[in-house]
Amino acid sequence: MAPVPTKTHCPYCSLQCGITLEVSQGDIELAPQSDFPTNRGGLCAKGWTAADLLGHPERLTSPLIRDRRGAELRPASWNEALEWIVAAFGAAQEHHGRDAVGCFGGGGLTNEKAYQLGKFARVALRTSAIDYNGRFCMSSAAAASNRSFGIDRGLPFPLSDIAQADAILLVGSNPAETLPPAMQYFDEGRARGAKHIVVDPRRTATARGAELHLQPVPGTDLALASGILNVVFREGLADQEYIAERTTGCEAVRRAVRLYWPDRVERITGVPESDIVAAARMLASADRAMILTARGAEQHSAGTDTVQAFINLALALGLPGRPSSGFATITGQGNGQGGREHGQKCDQLPGYRKLDDPVARAHIAQVWGINPADLPSSGRSAYEMLSGIGTPGGVRALWVMASNIAVSAPDALHIAAKLRELDFLVVSDIFLSETAALADVVLPTTQWAEESGTMTNLEGRVVLRRAAVAPPREVRGDLDVMADLAKRLGVAGFSADSEEVFNELTRASAGGKADYRGITYERITTESGVFWPCPSESYSGTPRLFVVDFPTPDRRAHFHVVEQRGAVELPDDDFPYYLTTGRVLRQYQSGTQTRRVASLVEGEPEPVAEIHPMLAQRLGIRTGDKIVLRTRRGQVVMTARAVDGIRPDTVFAPFHWGGTGSVNRLTNPALDPHSRMPSFKVCAVSVSAAAAPAETAETAETAGT
Repeated sequence: MAPVPTKTHCPYCSLQCGITLEVSQGDIELAPQSDFPTNRGGLCAKGWTAADLLGHPERLTSPLIRDRRGAELRPASWNEALEWIVAAFGAAQEHHGRDAVGCFGGGGLTNEKAYQLGKFARVALRTSAIDYNGRFCMSSAAAASNRSFGIDRGLPFPLSDIAQADAILLVGSNPAETLPPAMQYFDEGRARGAKHIVVDPRRTATARGAELHLQPVPGTDLALASGILNVVFREGLADQEYIAERTTGCEAVRRAVRLYWPDRVERITGVPESDIVAAARMLASADRAMILTARGAEQHSAGTDTVQAFINLALALGLPGRPSSGFATITGQGNGQGGREHGQKCDQLPGYRKLDDPVARAHIAQVWGINPADLPSSGRSAYEMLSGIGTPGGVRALWVMASNIAVSAPDALHIAAKLRELDFLVVSDIFLSETAALADVVLPTTQWAEESGTMTNLEGRVVLRRAAVAPPREVRGDLDVMADLAKRLGVAGFSADSEEVFNELTRASAGGKADYRGITYERITTESGVFWPCPSESYSGTPRLFVVDFPTPDRRAHFHVVEQRGAVELPDDDFPYYLTTGRVLRQYQSGTQTRRVASLVEGEPEPVAEIHPMLAQRLGIRTGDKIVLRTRRGQVVMTARAVDGIRPDTVFAPFHWGGTGSVNRLTNPALDPHSRMPSFKVCAVSVSAAAAPAETAETAETAGT
């Protein structure tokens, strides 16, 4: 009998594309699901090669231990590794207090793992020191959305609605390279006459298909949004009926944006006044319009306010809650949505509850069988926790799960140095990442096709990722490891069964903003996922939010006054250009997975920095030359590519590589006051030709330390 293909989901981005895996005599055949709603038979290069991760020769297959600092990692038994962890965590807490042990999670963890990691930190360890890499991804958008709409779900409508919009403003996003299967919806819309506006300092593959491409100075998107809103109000294009019936705070915003005349905004942003006016008219004249933001707008020290400025514009146009219209933020990581809902953020409990809310604490304590007073208070955000290592009250022992912070954190050389200061570091991963290479204990974990668990995609659609193959013999799942460690710590109530953990998660989420209580494994096995909130099994889910009202105390959406602030770090004589970072087609996140897939490496073998031909000529640099990028924090060596689609004052570099090509060695850790998001997207940089043969790896390795 022929094997039956397993329906499951891609291990990469937030689309969670439907795929099938067929295993026969050790061979694995991967194919897209033709009927899954987000990809409809499409896959990107990463998705097509995802099976290459299974059985990879560099796969971690047993625990590793470092007997002493400076020694090599050696294989160990699970019992030895876990006993080391228990002893190290106990010693840290005994000598330095409960918050001396921290947990750092990831936006790629299943809902069950994210939930149980939050529970493990607060119940088994009783520490407040927990956060995750999603703080570096969606936190600004989440803060702004919660402030205006009372809820944070990236897309408050199905992805397919994009095809029905007549105009779309896409800010700081390049889905043609980061979410390729989603482009079919943008393409479908343009084919029926939709007009798209792209805001990006680069002429990306997405921007090349737009009706209008706006190229602002990095860090000035807020002024651009306010300039477009100025035109909307000044030309009488606002939806006054919608504003009166469904919003509050508009008048204060109307007064504030009077200062953002298009000619002034042109001087701030570099975007021509005529294009600002055209963008306003294009959006206002459409029957159905959308505004979509992503990391380009959000990863700034003023990212929350920047997203807020675009929310203000969407509200003035009457978009949220209207058919095939609205405001949305595009989630990036595979479980970036679910990962931020169920408790691995430092200030959060499951169901998107706040840790400082007494009612929320009482509810979660009841589910967990503990006293509410035993729940710790809010801890430090991701960068603050990492940067605080070794300081009074800081973390002394850290468990990192599914995150490569030595590459992905801002000012990465500083963070790597901080990780070396730890008394004890344990890392759970599938490969020996740059972070795992620094660890005292490395735990090999199951990966996507070897375990079952739920993911919540960018639409808020909860799907079931099914196991299709057996893991290597000595590899264990994270749920199993957490349950075992909790038992060794003398704490009961932790399960290794994903469905059992999910059922507990639904009880914990009940009544919260992200209410999953009506979602079951059985439902998402037979359906193409279920949209949260879903308060009961008889409820069909909520594909579209805000249709009737908003989940705020007054049931209205809220405008908020925001003002343009200059970037924390601006170009000067020593560092005369802007540096901005982003993704490329064939790599993903910190590259832990994709840099090990041969066909992806062949397509993107090294980090390439884009500079304008005029800048290249001025510096005597040609495409293919090695160049040195320097900021106040360090330097990296990359290959140059001269492209005329980037601003002449801006350098673009991808962040998927480690070592001397790790651009996050350069990025600025200045934090947004609301979201605690670092300023990944703009800092001041110098560019020079590298000394032959390159400005040595040793120089780049030590710069900034």
